[in-house]
Amino acid sequence: MDEPRRVRVLDVPVDSVDMAGALAYIARYIRLATEPGTILAVNPEKVYALRANAFLMRFFEQGTLLLPDGIGVVLAMNFLHGAKVGRVPGADLMQELCKMAAQEGLGIFVYGAKEEVNHRSVELLRQHYPGIRIVGRANGYVRPEEMDGLVASINASGAEILFVALGSPRQEQWLHDHLPALTIKICQGIGGTLDTITGDVRRAPAIFRRSGLEWLYRLMRQPGRWRRQIVYPLFVMEVMKQALTARQRRGRR
Repeated sequence: MDEPRRVRVLDVPVDSVDMAGALAYIARYIRLATEPGTILAVNPEKVYALRANAFLMRFFEQGTLLLPDGIGVVLAMNFLHGAKVGRVPGADLMQELCKMAAQEGLGIFVYGAKEEVNHRSVELLRQHYPGIRIVGRANGYVRPEEMDGLVASINASGAEILFVALGSPRQEQWLHDHLPALTIKICQGIGGTLDTITGDVRRAPAIFRRSGLEWLYRLMRQPGRWRRQIVYPLFVMEVMKQALTARQRRGRR
C-alpha cells in the first residue's frame, strides 16, 4: 500500500497530504491493513510539545497518518520541502470519516469527553449522518480497573473506526497502552472535538478557519492563552532559520 510522503518540520514528522489524499489513504488502509492504525494531528503547538516529550515523539514517529493540521505546518512544508499540501484539520477529518462510514456501513466507536458531551455528540452525529453506525460509546472517565472491559467492549462492537477524545498526551498514552489489544482498523485522536460538536466549545467562524487563523480567534476570545500562542511567532522564526541554513549549505556545494 502506497504511503504518503513523510517530511520533517523542525524535526517533527508530518505527512504530505490534503483532505482528499488523507481520506483515500484511510479508505485503503481500512480495506487492506492487518493491524490497527493511528491518525494524529500536527500543528505548531504540537511541534513544540513533541520536541519536549520523548514519548510523544516516539509515538508520532510510529503513527500511520500524521495530518498537517495547522496552517503554519502547511506553509513550512511548502517552504522547506516544496510540498504542495492543504491543511487537514483533525476536526474536519473526523466529520469526513463519519460521512464515509455512513456511506460504506463502517462501524464507529466514540470514546472520551464527559458523559453528557459524549452522549449528545453521538446523537448529533446520528442526526447529521443518516445511516451512520455508531456501534458503541464510552465517556472519558473509565477507571483503570475497568479498562480491560472497555477494550473488550470496543472489540465486541465490531467497530472499524475508533475516535479517542481524551486530549493530548493522555489519548496518545491510552493508544500506546491499548492499541495492540484492539481489533479496530483505524483510530483517530480527536482531542476536544466532541465539545465543538455539541457547542460546549465554539469553533472559529469559517472565515478564520479558511484563512488558517483559528489560533488568532482563540486568542481574541481567550486572551489568557497568549502564553500558548507565543509558539506561533517562535515557529515562524525557527522555520525561517532552518530554511536559511539549508540554503547556505546548498550554496557551498
